[in-house]
Amino acid sequence: MLAYLYGPGKHDEHFDPHLVASFDGFAPDPGRDPAASLKQLEQVLDLRVNQRGRRRLKNHVWHCPVSLDPDERILSDEEWGEVARRVVAAVGLAEPGDPDGCRWIAVRHDPRHIHIMATIVRGDLRGARLHNDAQRAQDECRQIEKELGLRQLNPGDKTAAKRPTSAETHKAERLGRPEPVRLQLRDQVRRAVAGCQSEAEFFDRLAAAGLLVQRRVGPSGDTLGYSVADPDDRNAAGDPVYFPGSKLSPDLSLPRIRKRLGGGVRADGASAAEPGDPATGKARVPGSRAARARRDAAAAVDDATRTIEEGSEEDAAAQLVGAIEIIDVLAVRAPADTRAQLLSAARAFERASRSHVRAERSDNRAVRAAARQMLSSGYAGNRGEDGGVTAMLLSALILLVIASARWHSARSHAQQAAAANAAAEQLRAAYATVAARPMAAMAERGRSLPSPVRERQDAVIRAKLPEAAAGGSGGTGGSDWDALAATLAEAEAAGHDPAALLERARNRRELDSADSVTAVMVWRVRRIAKLSAAPEAKSEQPGISTRAEGPAAPTPAPGRQARNSRR
Repeated sequence: MLAYLYGPGKHDEHFDPHLVASFDGFAPDPGRDPAASLKQLEQVLDLRVNQRGRRRLKNHVWHCPVSLDPDERILSDEEWGEVARRVVAAVGLAEPGDPDGCRWIAVRHDPRHIHIMATIVRGDLRGARLHNDAQRAQDECRQIEKELGLRQLNPGDKTAAKRPTSAETHKAERLGRPEPVRLQLRDQVRRAVAGCQSEAEFFDRLAAAGLLVQRRVGPSGDTLGYSVADPDDRNAAGDPVYFPGSKLSPDLSLPRIRKRLGGGVRADGASAAEPGDPATGKARVPGSRAARARRDAAAAVDDATRTIEEGSEEDAAAQLVGAIEIIDVLAVRAPADTRAQLLSAARAFERASRSHVRAERSDNRAVRAAARQMLSSGYAGNRGEDGGVTAMLLSALILLVIASARWHSARSHAQQAAAANAAAEQLRAAYATVAARPMAAMAERGRSLPSPVRERQDAVIRAKLPEAAAGGSGGTGGSDWDALAATLAEAEAAGHDPAALLERARNRRELDSADSVTAVMVWRVRRIAKLSAAPEAKSEQPGISTRAEGPAAPTPAPGRQARNSRR
């Protein structure tokens, strides 16, 4: 360890290695003192270790690097020395005024970090008590950040997935991989769970993804656990490197997956039957099977958002677990222009879906069924009806993720709230890509409405959406407002009462978290009224009434309209 701290580093990155603090302030410093050597420093640090004689501890070195954010100011040697003293005191190595504290040093060989190294034998030759030392060091660092005016990291709650080790990171760099295998396996296993109905299906999906799977089987023949490996990831002996599911993420252990699968998925989802089927009595919904699955997923996400905001803690936590499955499926079924953003959103929200609030007896079958239906319905593009319903689903997901961030913040889940906000940013970027074309087409329709129709829809919007009329995002005169006016006019032509329809959509939940209230209402009204999500695919606007007042008259069936038009 001393050779590394005072050496040039693996890539000659170490500069001017020297001590900034030590247990007594007089430890030899081979970096600044020509008369000092690494051997002398080793003997000083190992004095008490060697005094134990045959009872010498085998693993007696404690090491802790402490780093600054790259954008922070550079700390002085004196400040770094104080940081080191506070950390070793916090973890129980050497508390102030303890003459028997462990021997330690703090070495600085980079402007932005130090390494604290200690031998864990006290002056009374007992071993130091280091239980929960990592958490205590983190807690002290959060306090130091606050006092020194540095960027404050979010405190953890021990529910985060294990990070890649330095060895795994270096291996990925050496082999030219974009990231450590652990992260890739975590994503692949999580996607295999999305919408899954049984344990057998889960293991089949892992094999279909090209992963190597090892099951841990008990004497009874029951599967007790599992491990996965990337076929291209090998150790020095040429054997695959397996990762247990529980080491990839706490909620990917086999017992936790079984609890999730135990609830099943609803078999009576809205997409189970073809729209317009006389046997079901359902109204016709436009679009392909994939488009209809996403439309139904948007409804499930809206209901989940309401549960997060109004339900119990257990029910809300269950919806978060289910929502990550929808994001995962949407990501793997997304076209290339939004796939990277959705994959990033899924990876970020994975952290937000896990906390100490358990959801073992809560129902998230609706969102899990929506994820399964999306997965089985195939790929959907970002154009036409497919693109429109994708924007509809993304709009709903953004609200759900924002609601989850607020839910976590209210419970002081700082890391989960930050992860949810990061996921929301990625979802917004994907939404901007997908929604641009259909929203522009709807806005153009709104601007070209006959004056009586437009005035009637504007009055409805002002009455039912006062927050939009007040001048917020998507307010009067904006393109989102135009798109909503066109949507209400289209719904009116289809036989709906625009005011009642907007009232129904508005009462689904509070919209104070929406970036644009009117944009959210566009997609919600279109879903409730079963309108096409891609009006740009139509070359005309049949059936829009030009009357200035009174209820909308029923319009002929689409087939009869077409025949009259041809005449």
